[in-house]
Amino acid sequence: MTVVQIFSGRGLARLAGSFVVGAVIGLVGTGIHRWMQPWGLIGALVLVLVGGVLGRAWTGSAGVLAVGLGVVTVTGLIGGGGPGGDVIIAAQPIGYLWFAGAIVVAGAAFLPRRWFSEAAALPRDADTDAP
Repeated sequence: MTVVQIFSGRGLARLAGSFVVGAVIGLVGTGIHRWMQPWGLIGALVLVLVGGVLGRAWTGSAGVLAVGLGVVTVTGLIGGGGPGGDVIIAAQPIGYLWFAGAIVVAGAAFLPRRWFSEAAALPRDADTDAP
């Protein structure tokens, strides 16, 4: 298994990329979470989980954290009230689920480590019925 050095140039670039991916997911998810209820919310949460998996594949647990921080930061910034009192994320159950849904990214941290390994899978012993 290849270990990514977090404080190398490549590791820092991957962390920054993971944060940007999380920020974009937060922006898109906030925009679609109320679309065709509940499918917009489900799509937004799946997008968050996919971002978490991507972050984990790039840099491990630190990548999951970076994606999560990107989602939470952007969702928090644009989810508040605007200058005219309008809100993008309403104080309704679907809005609360989207705010809390950024935690879904943490689910990627609990997926099996072998899913993210670059090592080739060992072949299984073939069961043959040959005499």
